[in-house]
Amino acid sequence: MSGAALAVVVVVVFLLALYLLQRYGDLRRQQRMVLLGTLLSWYLCFLIVFILPLDVSTTIYKQCILDNANHPAPVTQARHTNQTDSKSSVYPTVCEEPWSYIPDGILPVLWRVVYWTSQFLTWLLLPFMQSYARSGSFSRVGKIKTALIENAIYYGTYLLIFISLLVYVAAHPQWQLTWRELQTIGITAANTWGLFLLVLLLGYGLVEIPRSYWLSSSHGYLLAKTYFKVAKMATEKASAEENLADVMEEVAGVHGSVRYNHCLRKCVDTIITKCPTEYQEEMGRNVESSCGEQNALPTKRGLIKLHKKVISAVQRHSQTQVQWSILLDQAFHLEDVAESQSSPVRHFNHSFPSVQICLPCPNKETFEWYWECVFRQGFYRLLAVLLCLLSATVVWSECTFFSTHPILSLFAVFVQMAEKQHNYICIEMACFVSILFLCVCVYSTVFRIRVFNYYYLVPHHQTDAYSLQFSGMLFCRLTPPLCLNFLGLIHMDSAISHQDRIQTSYTSIMGSMRVLYFISDGFYIYYPMLVLLLCFATFYSLGSRCLNLLGFHQYITDDHLTSDLVDEGRELIRRERRIKQKAEDGENRRWVRNGYSIKSYILQFSLKPRNSMCWPTGSTGLC
Repeated sequence: MSGAALAVVVVVVFLLALYLLQRYGDLRRQQRMVLLGTLLSWYLCFLIVFILPLDVSTTIYKQCILDNANHPAPVTQARHTNQTDSKSSVYPTVCEEPWSYIPDGILPVLWRVVYWTSQFLTWLLLPFMQSYARSGSFSRVGKIKTALIENAIYYGTYLLIFISLLVYVAAHPQWQLTWRELQTIGITAANTWGLFLLVLLLGYGLVEIPRSYWLSSSHGYLLAKTYFKVAKMATEKASAEENLADVMEEVAGVHGSVRYNHCLRKCVDTIITKCPTEYQEEMGRNVESSCGEQNALPTKRGLIKLHKKVISAVQRHSQTQVQWSILLDQAFHLEDVAESQSSPVRHFNHSFPSVQICLPCPNKETFEWYWECVFRQGFYRLLAVLLCLLSATVVWSECTFFSTHPILSLFAVFVQMAEKQHNYICIEMACFVSILFLCVCVYSTVFRIRVFNYYYLVPHHQTDAYSLQFSGMLFCRLTPPLCLNFLGLIHMDSAISHQDRIQTSYTSIMGSMRVLYFISDGFYIYYPMLVLLLCFATFYSLGSRCLNLLGFHQYITDDHLTSDLVDEGRELIRRERRIKQKAEDGENRRWVRNGYSIKSYILQFSLKPRNSMCWPTGSTGLC
């Protein structure tokens, strides 16, 4: 199995990154460089997380071999002892090679390639590509120029931080500026910035993830929150439509003022191609009626700004339309669940049954009723309790991992107990579950966070290029300090635990953090303790209450404005339900007048009682 586990992990992680990119990005329409940069950044970060447990088990095996080499068993003493005593005190421990053992020389090279490639992406390439993708220039040279200007301040800020640390090291009489120390300073600066953001996101995720599953077990809570989201999304949808109409009106004015023989006409045609089809047709009809009107000619800079506005308005309009449709489906489904719960018949009834793909399973409606009305609540609450225990373990370990005598970090206790038994599978599983939970808490916050309309990851292929690349930057900056923090929790980072042990291959590329004592012995140890305060703040929803006071409405159960938005959302859903019901009734009557078609036959078949299980595939499909 030597190296086979590593090969499997490399392939599985690539498929995971590709799936997430396909879910959030548009593989057909977005630029290839944007997709490639995002995929590579996600892939490298996930690769670090999945390979690190293998690195830990390999390092523990090497430590076992080193301990046996340093404490050989004398033969003369072994002859005067019984068999039981010789095994426990004289003979060295038998070191069994782990099933996932990775040969020497592979991991150091892999870590260097993965780490420095991810750092190049997050600090140099992705910020440049972000500005390039958002630029409204019509040529590549113009986009590159805009990206360089926008990133000049960005790069200068980090250069100033690096120079400050460099001066600090140069002024210390005990240190000499070598390439190794310069490399360590750069890694330390990047990890310090990442750890600062990591604790903020981790403190939110440790509380919010278990709480979200516990609250999701309540059907009334889910329905009320969905109504709240519908009311907010209706406002955003109306704002996006109004903004798009204003931008299209501006484009129509430019389209009518710039003649076809003008030097700026090519730029105008490029802008028009980014507009929705219905607006393009309307502009083509209206341009003939306004041939006699003369408007002021735009400038090249004005067209660049307009081009950028069109891209943003069209993207935002498409996002709100898709999100609105998804929220409507969720609200209709939750209302169907509420109706099925009060129904004496144990069958789940859909208000708007869609055409479905049928799988062989008897009594699909009964199975769905038992899941939605009986088992779902217990399953979600059990999952919430398990996640809550994991969160408590993380908080306790973050506040006590610096203590090596006695060992207080629960993660270190689990790993060292498995190490004494030489159970490498348990070591890898404990490491994998622990670091995976940390990643879920941090990464899920990255996927859920929203910074106005500049950064927002939207599923169903609706995420823009800027947000995709920004998420890749965050992952590349958060993953290395997260892994170092995890190694500190299990006492395998000598810069924190101060133990004389073989370091993991991942730690070897980081250099010695003791070059900067105020960071290794101060910030890296005491700053993670702030996660406890952030957990309390998240538990009492202090952040949501502050945002609510600032005008950014959040769902708070005891807030009067929240109840008003819930009522508004309920009325909106009632209106949309009536509209959809009338549309379906009209379509059914049209099918009856025109006779049986393929679609009506499929719909009729899907409404009949059947001994198969049907999974919905949307509004169209085959059964």
